[in-house]
Amino acid sequence: MLTPPKSLVTLGASFLTTRTARRLRNGSSDHAAQHKQLKTLLAAQQDTAFGRENGLEKNLPYEKFRERVPLRAYEGYIPWIERMKTGEANVLWPGRCNFYAVSSGTTAGRTKYLPITDAMLEHFRKAGLDSLLYYTARVGHTGVFHGKHLFLGGATSLTPMAPSPDGHQSYAGDLSGITALNLPDWIEKHIYEPGSDIAQMTDWPAKIAAIVQRTLRRDITLLAGIPSWILILAEELLKAGAKGKHRPVNLQALWPNFECLIHGGVPIAPFADELRAVCGPTVNFHEVYPASEGFIAAQDADSALGLRLMCDAGIHYEFLPMDDYHEDRLGLLGARAVPLAGVKPGVDYALVMSTPAGLCRYIIGDIVRFVSTDVPRLVYAGRTKLQLSAFGEHVIEKELTDALTIVCQRHKWKVVNFHVAPVFVNAIAGARRGHHEWWVELKPLSVETPTGPVLAAELDAELQRLNDDYEAKRKGGGLTEPVVRLVMPGVFEHWMRETGKWGGQNKMPRCRGDRDIADQIAAIARFSPDS
Repeated sequence: MLTPPKSLVTLGASFLTTRTARRLRNGSSDHAAQHKQLKTLLAAQQDTAFGRENGLEKNLPYEKFRERVPLRAYEGYIPWIERMKTGEANVLWPGRCNFYAVSSGTTAGRTKYLPITDAMLEHFRKAGLDSLLYYTARVGHTGVFHGKHLFLGGATSLTPMAPSPDGHQSYAGDLSGITALNLPDWIEKHIYEPGSDIAQMTDWPAKIAAIVQRTLRRDITLLAGIPSWILILAEELLKAGAKGKHRPVNLQALWPNFECLIHGGVPIAPFADELRAVCGPTVNFHEVYPASEGFIAAQDADSALGLRLMCDAGIHYEFLPMDDYHEDRLGLLGARAVPLAGVKPGVDYALVMSTPAGLCRYIIGDIVRFVSTDVPRLVYAGRTKLQLSAFGEHVIEKELTDALTIVCQRHKWKVVNFHVAPVFVNAIAGARRGHHEWWVELKPLSVETPTGPVLAAELDAELQRLNDDYEAKRKGGGLTEPVVRLVMPGVFEHWMRETGKWGGQNKMPRCRGDRDIADQIAAIARFSPDS
């Protein structure tokens, strides 16, 4: 297939930007789009094994759909996905599935495999392009399409899965790698960086070095990635761009046409000031909300207004109020979930998705809150399960608990309480990388005296064993070693009493993505996070 010349790409971007801006102004079209998405999904799934078992039909009314299909988390889909992985066709979606996005963070095990069907790839292509058009529509020009877009994503090298009995071969890997391998020709030729060879690299330090050498003198107009990794790349680029004693002040000094930083997946607030400094004063930040299960939302206005739900990109959304959420009885809560037309601003909802991968009424584990409903804009409010992901490490509460339990059992130490929080980059204090800070209270008078450094080293090793993303961030330099603060007896009790959480069914939050609780504990224990 012939790829269009660059001039036609920029011309097409201008046309699509005008059309997108017109569509975004019409918020009422989103409800109609959601109705259409559900109808399309039902038509595709009605002749699959899942569709037959759940009574799916092309023109099934939403109320009947809600009655027939229970809510499910990933664990509820494991039997279906396992059938697909053996090469069986027409299980959750018509045909066979060739790709599986590997994602950690499920309580059922270390890794979950999310099917990426051809229709799902088309969803990611459309939603990814739409997210860029949201940007050009809000800034009023298409200059970002004149240069190259550098995506700091996962490795595109995929792992072959066990072939089916008839020889069908499927592959597993990082979602960003799968989508990069399936880019349209015109994007790969005119837009995408760092190129296919570098994209395949799995060694992150080597990959960063290769990206620096390839892109240092290129016309980069857009950079996308997780904030902590962008800062590492920027540091290496500025170092490599130095001439004698003169070091570039920011990335715009290297890339004069650099105008857009795309971020998503982790909160940007702890990194915003440093990102602004290293990128340049006129770079626009553009927030997106992607997940392995689908591309959910993107910024279409000022960031304070939230992210626009992508209603016409192939996914049907529902929202379960968190007041009704109970993890152990999701199958009974289907009637409590509401479609887009039923949401209210300011309410926390567990996000429910039906996707062209065949995941139907799937609880992905995210909590969202609508800022507005006339124009559907939302913010990410957290996870249904506690987790740490300030640096893209996706460590859940269970993994933290398991790691501490294993280490303490090894030394015959007994845990009273603990809490884990991130310590963010702090250029003033000289901290160029983030890390985890553990606050741990152990019972006194153990045979072996515990020390913070011993605990920290062993917790670090256990978490790397338990969690692939944490291991990647530690080995790649995105996270430094954790710090353990051993506190005196009574510190956690004092905090719980002070906050009205002592007694009854109250539990100590094991982790948070911010430092609210950690800083309160620090004040009680008289520790400084920078000490």
